[in-house]
Amino acid sequence: MISDIIEQESYKELIDSQIKDIIEYLIDNSEEFAITANLEAMEFTPELPQNIKSQLSKFSLYVLANYTYTTIEIIDDNKLTFEAGFGSENFGSKVTLPLHSIFQIIIDDAILYLNPLATVDKFNTSSKEKSLNVFKNNPKNKNLIK
Repeated sequence: MISDIIEQESYKELIDSQIKDIIEYLIDNSEEFAITANLEAMEFTPELPQNIKSQLSKFSLYVLANYTYTTIEIIDDNKLTFEAGFGSENFGSKVTLPLHSIFQIIIDDAILYLNPLATVDKFNTSSKEKSLNVFKNNPKNKNLIK
């Protein structure tokens, strides 16, 4: 069954490596690109205002071009960061996301890479959400949660 493969940590590491290699190749060749990524795995610094974040779909398109392209970094071999402006007011935020949460890499309206792992919920929650879940699952904290 496919879930037996794509839910394995070793497969996630393989995908991280593939996506890292592709992005580094694109950067080395000065090729701008776009991604769609799982919003649930993304972190925004500063946090996006709710009126902007609520307009983003679970798999939103991010065009990594011009200024945003110059801010791309791969950190810890498994995360992508870039700066972008959001909404009509161009609210600036640094985006950080795990590489395996990138669903598509796109060049000129053509899909270069497609990653089914971006749809696996267990790998695609933000660190804030994971921390909250750990807190909620501790029986000693039951009286602190409404």
